[in-house]
Amino acid sequence: QVQLVESGGGLVQPGGSLRLSCAASGSIFSMNYMGWYRQAPGKQRELVAIMVSGGMTKYADSVKGRFTISRDNAKNTVYLQMNSLKSEDTAVYYCTAFRAGSTTWGQGTQVTVSS
Repeated sequence: QVQLVESGGGLVQPGGSLRLSCAASGSIFSMNYMGWYRQAPGKQRELVAIMVSGGMTKYADSVKGRFTISRDNAKNTVYLQMNSLKSEDTAVYYCTAFRAGSTTWGQGTQVTVSS
């Protein structure tokens, strides 16, 4: 089973940007989809963005126009570019991958948006 390791989180001011990375231990080429979820304190984990194997993407309404998901198959890495960050984007961000009925999660990376 592939392992996922997120990086790139941190503290940023409102209006700032961050890029999260999710490095997979194996090939992501055959994944049915890969994506990002987030969980804020006291809230349920929610979808942020996913990319299916054909390249189609889906975003949560709250991040459309601000976040962009992308992948580099050669590096087995998925990215989440986050611009115009808001305080409500503060959460632990998790990378996920799905293939053949099996879902894998990373350990998460904290993103805090605060002045």
